[in-house]
Formats: sequence, structure tokens, C-alpha cells
Amino acid sequence: MGKAMGYGETYGALLDGIAEQADSIAMRYFRAEELRTERKGDGTAVTQADRAVEEMARAKVAAGGLALDVLGEEMGGGDWHAASQSGRARMIIDPIDGTEEFSRGIPTFGTLLGIELNGEIVAGIASAPGLGSRWWAYRGEGAYRNGKRIHVSQVGKLSEAMIFTTGTGPSKNREIIERIRRLPDASRNSRAFGGYWQHMLVAEGAIDAALDWTSKPWDLAPLGIIVEEAGGRSTNLRGERTIYSGQLVSTNGKIHDEVLKILE
Repeated sequence: MGKAMGYGETYGALLDGIAEQADSIAMRYFRAEELRTERKGDGTAVTQADRAVEEMARAKVAAGGLALDVLGEEMGGGDWHAASQSGRARMIIDPIDGTEEFSRGIPTFGTLLGIELNGEIVAGIASAPGLGSRWWAYRGEGAYRNGKRIHVSQVGKLSEAMIFTTGTGPSKNREIIERIRRLPDASRNSRAFGGYWQHMLVAEGAIDAALDWTSKPWDLAPLGIIVEEAGGRSTNLRGERTIYSGQLVSTNGKIHDEVLKILE
């Protein structure tokens, strides 16, 4: 009997191909005169690059021969409030995470791809061409940045940690803002920089904890698996491993319980 295929062998070629082309599309529009930014109904930004990347990704899935559903930020594709119940694997895509930054010429945007199977994320890529970086992980196969294995930090106390958090703007009420601010107040160093990049910094050991508070599943799909495969933890505020509750707390694992307690 032959050896069962790992998740990297199963999904790697498809995800790598999408990421490569997504990088090309994004950089074609980044800081370009032809870039056009619109506002969606929820007030968030969208550009022609967002739409072009998701359309390309869906076409590659359709042509790739794998039994995959697709859920995307721009074109939908099923219930985004819970894991798929179809019995098929599902690719979850944010074509340009950080569209606001992308539209302003800030290079911390990225394409996020996750494969969900039986309620579990088994593969993830975050590709950031503006930063010259790509992070990926397949369940049980480790986490990598640009082909080099990455690991979380060994900091053991929040008081000695550097942490990043989401911002505390007008979309959050006073109680939420107060809870978020407890985390930087308890750490040695902090910055407010939400989005995927802060979680990748946790995975590669550059910082020790990251917090997002109001996110959709496509904002989070690949982040937890990359952090976990690098030796860390990613959960919601209740300690649950899910991309469907809005929040994501990523840490090096050593300070995770301390971070969750201070956010109660």
C-alpha cells in the first residue's frame, strides 16, 4: 500500500500557484496610477486588484482538479459564520488583506489562503510581495518563511514581551477599548498594528503576542496554523481554536494563558 499524501503534497502546488500569480497582480496595481479604490457597504475598501486576485484564484481551483469549495471576501461562496458542512474541503481566501494599506501605498498587505477540511484548517499561506515575504504551513509539517523553518519566541512573561494589537478606533465601544488597552499596558513594548502581519511576526519569533478583535474568517484562515506549526498558540478570547468568532489571539504559547486572562 502506498504512503498517504500529506497536506503539502495535496494542496501545495495549487496554493503556491495562486500565491505567485496573486503577488504579480497585486504588485501590478500597488502604487500605480490606475489603482481605483471604492467603498463597500460596510465601509471597507476594495480595489480592482482584490477582485482580480479572487477571480484568478477561483479559476485555478476550477481548473486544478481538486474537490474544493471556495469562500472569498469579494465573491462569497457559502456560510461564513461557521465551518463548512458540505463534507468537501474548502479554500478560504482574502485576496488582499490590508486593502486600506494597499490603497495608500503601504507595503504590509498580503494574500491569505487557507484550506479547511472537516472543520480544521490543514493548510495556510500568507503571501506579502510588498515585504518580499511568504509564510506557509501544512498540518504536521512545520511553518516556513521564504523556505526557512520558523519558530516562536521563548519569552516567558507578558511583562517581558513585545505585543501588537488591533487599533482602538470608533468602531469599538468603550468597554472593548479598555480591554484591548490592558494588553499593551501589561507588556514591555507594544504597537497597534492589526491584520495578518502581526500574527506572522509571532510565528517567526519577532514579537510574542498579537491580537485582532473584529475579523472575518478570510482575515484569519491561514494565521492560526502557521503560528501553531511554529510552536505557538492561536485561539479566540475563550481559548477556542476557531476562525469564526471574530477575535484571534496568537502567542508564543508560553504567555497565552496570561494574555487571555488579562483580556477577560
